[in-house]
Amino acid sequence: MPLTMDTRKAMALLAYLAVNGGQQGRDSLAALLWPENDQTSARAALRRTLSVLNKALAPGVLTITRESVEISANASLWFDVEEFQRSRKECASHGHAPNEACPRCLAPLEQAAGLYQDTFMAGFTLRDSPAFDDWQFFQSESLRRELVEVLECLAHGYALQGHYEQAIAHARRRLAQDPLHEPAHRQLMQLYAWSGRRSSALRQYQECARILERELGVSPLEETTRLYEEIKDQQLAPLAPTPDQPWHVSHAPRPLHPADDRSITPGEYPLVGRGIEWSLLQQAYSAVDADGRLAVLEGEAGIGKTRLAEEFISHLREQGAHVLAARCYQGESGLALATFLEALRSGLEQVRSSQWHVPLHDQWLNEAARLLPDLAHLRPGLQSAAPSQDGGAQMRFFEGVHQVLRAMCSGQAPGMLFFDDLQWADETSLDLLTYLVRRLGRWPTLILLAWRSEDLPQTARLRRLLAEAQRNDRATLVTLARLSAENVNELVSMASGGAVAPVAIGRRLFQETEGLPYFLTEYLAALPEIVAGDEQGEWDIPQGVRDLLHARLEQVGEAGRQLLQTAATIGRSFDIDILRSASGRSDEETVETLEILIRLNLIREAQLAAGGLSADTPRGWVYDFTHNKVRSLIYTETSLARRRLLHQRVADALAARARGRPQGRALAGQIAYHYRQAGNAGEAAIFFFQAGEHARSLYANAEALAHFQAALALGYPEIGCLDEAIGDLYTLMGNYPAALNSYAGALAPLGASANQNARLEHKLGSVYHRLGEWGLAESHYQAALQALEEDSDTARQARLFADWSHTALRRGHPDLAIEMANQALNLAEKTGDPLAQAQAHNTLGILARGYSDLQTAIRHLEYSLALADKSGEASARIAALNNLSLAFADGGDLDHALQNAHQALELCRQQGDRHREAALHNNLADFYHVAGQEERSMQHLKQAVVIFAEIGASEGERSRAEIWKLSEW
Repeated sequence: MPLTMDTRKAMALLAYLAVNGGQQGRDSLAALLWPENDQTSARAALRRTLSVLNKALAPGVLTITRESVEISANASLWFDVEEFQRSRKECASHGHAPNEACPRCLAPLEQAAGLYQDTFMAGFTLRDSPAFDDWQFFQSESLRRELVEVLECLAHGYALQGHYEQAIAHARRRLAQDPLHEPAHRQLMQLYAWSGRRSSALRQYQECARILERELGVSPLEETTRLYEEIKDQQLAPLAPTPDQPWHVSHAPRPLHPADDRSITPGEYPLVGRGIEWSLLQQAYSAVDADGRLAVLEGEAGIGKTRLAEEFISHLREQGAHVLAARCYQGESGLALATFLEALRSGLEQVRSSQWHVPLHDQWLNEAARLLPDLAHLRPGLQSAAPSQDGGAQMRFFEGVHQVLRAMCSGQAPGMLFFDDLQWADETSLDLLTYLVRRLGRWPTLILLAWRSEDLPQTARLRRLLAEAQRNDRATLVTLARLSAENVNELVSMASGGAVAPVAIGRRLFQETEGLPYFLTEYLAALPEIVAGDEQGEWDIPQGVRDLLHARLEQVGEAGRQLLQTAATIGRSFDIDILRSASGRSDEETVETLEILIRLNLIREAQLAAGGLSADTPRGWVYDFTHNKVRSLIYTETSLARRRLLHQRVADALAARARGRPQGRALAGQIAYHYRQAGNAGEAAIFFFQAGEHARSLYANAEALAHFQAALALGYPEIGCLDEAIGDLYTLMGNYPAALNSYAGALAPLGASANQNARLEHKLGSVYHRLGEWGLAESHYQAALQALEEDSDTARQARLFADWSHTALRRGHPDLAIEMANQALNLAEKTGDPLAQAQAHNTLGILARGYSDLQTAIRHLEYSLALADKSGEASARIAALNNLSLAFADGGDLDHALQNAHQALELCRQQGDRHREAALHNNLADFYHVAGQEERSMQHLKQAVVIFAEIGASEGERSRAEIWKLSEW
């Protein structure tokens, strides 16, 4: 941890001892730091300072005698200057000239460059010690020259490998150290030209000439001018070929020998071929200061994204950083926010003993506790957050998760969030991830994402999010390629310890794996058996990963195979209680068998809570397969009858866990999935309905629709209720034909309930109103009114008349519209229902605006907005804000018009009402056009056109013209 000292002299003394090393005489130290004192008082001051320094340091760090002082050789102190010089010297053993850089040099040189953040002891001075200031100055100049050498080598080394962007970045930093150094200008010109940026190279010459003229009154050297002419005439010679040397990140390899019967797990092998990628991750993390950064690992399945990320996570944790990690799983994209649930539980375990949550406001803990109720236990007496459907609910929920993650990541070093396999993320997790990435400003955290390139099309949301962050200069993309034959040979050589012929094995392994790291490490894990077979003349390398996994699975025994089948059926990380309950094994058998599976590197364990499972398991450990392909193979080869039995057991175990617990609804999706796979349609339907309700509470409309549809297909008994819920979601999504079918289907079984029939007829009328089918809308409103007169629901009648008034206005009957609006207001005021009153005032505001009575219109609409806030109904709030914006615009008050329209648009996006979102974009386009901001106007217009084109049309049907005319509602 960083040292803190009370006096500047103590800091100066420590720096002098650390940099100079060895024994330093007391007299010389006293004269250096207290030059104006006599020898006696100077030595007394030195004794006091040594006492201060000793208290700040651990015991035994300083070796102090009567005549000398030094830092002990075995002291556990870390100095950036010492580490900087050690990284530089590491390259001296690579067998080339000091001013050159081979591929293996780049990682240590990157580390050295990253350590040099500012001049030596920047901002520090001793006013009464000129000798120390002189020493500090010369050390600073010496280190700066060393940095220049490092940057020059990095620029040249990356250029030789064809990585010009990294080379240019280092060359520019080198030039910043001395803008008058012409060779640095020439190097940057060459790099720009070789990378295809000829115009930048020519501009660099012009910049060089300008600086030299301004500072020295001279022209560039002939050599610099000649280079300029070569670039201008496109005659610059190409760079020398790339040296044929493998990349690696140095780790101490464990020798692999036939006599060694201990299995080596793939995670123990050194990272090979990932030097550049490692450096890019380090650069991204080093760039985190007051603001955060986004980094992305992209590549095909098995390319080593997770392994690289895990190594980097370990590296950061060693530096004291808090890292929260979670992953997504194939086939579980319908489980809303499961990834963030896992991340929160990971953080809760990681920072359990600290007081990280103390500064958090109750509101943010409450909001995040919607997703992870265990958070509420951190603060006794914290009241649970009440369900909310108002327009800002999702924003508050997202901000609550943001604030909790922010607090969990805070520490002595910048924190990191890591999300793996994001190609399988659910839509709501992507919404929340987008929210976090857009708020990296003033949040010193690295968000690291990993996804499979083949499963993520170029138009995917994640790619758009990355592109947005790159435009803001806040993102790093790291694309992982397959390993070369040289990389494979290098890894084999390091793993074999010379016991086998690495070239022959490497060549064969490269043929079998084609450089895919996961396959390669799996083959290397079997090398002892391969070598033993070779000695007997029976070496037979498996034909694929499947064969290799079969060979490893033969060692697990019957109990192990049964547990693996159960774990594969669970499908996600699992805890021991679910595994034991579903497998039918005893506690003792389960533990013993798990230990065998862990030793065979088929299962791994971690002391954290996995997503989708309870964080308060008695044992506190969770388990997962070491690779998803192991799980896939076992599951595929399990018989259908056994899979169904295991799915039933898993579902029963999860249902028992969920019963009576606050987080039980979050497990509903998993329970439903397992019941369906078990063939238990009835139970699956019930839990799919619960999962749909839970997804709706988290504003995950797409996931909610999928769950409701699954419940419907599996025979959920309350068909009418389900059809109505599906119709509501289809209406928000703008799929009006599907919404009409769902509402119509819900009518039939509800004939006995006048109120329910009225509600459905009202909703049918509202959909037809959106479609511009005014006659059909009024016929359904009429049917709804008849049902309500039977039921005497005055508040619902008021809401119906408010909507009907708007339809009458669109049909060209303004008098009828006014009559109905006033009738709606009278009924609403009788009942005191704020939602009905809000709708009535909203309609009266629309009518007043139609007669150009803007003062009356604004008064009604402001009433409507206040009542909508009171009711907590997002749709009413959106309508009032939109219509207020139109009224303000009519009156020439564009500032208030834009303000209200943007508020309405944000709420509409959260609610997911696509048609009204398009209308708001269209209105904003008109406002910005009037304001003379044509670029912003066109941006909103384009977005409106795209959404309008998707709304209301059946497959193969062109969108209705009336849909495009929506502006007020």
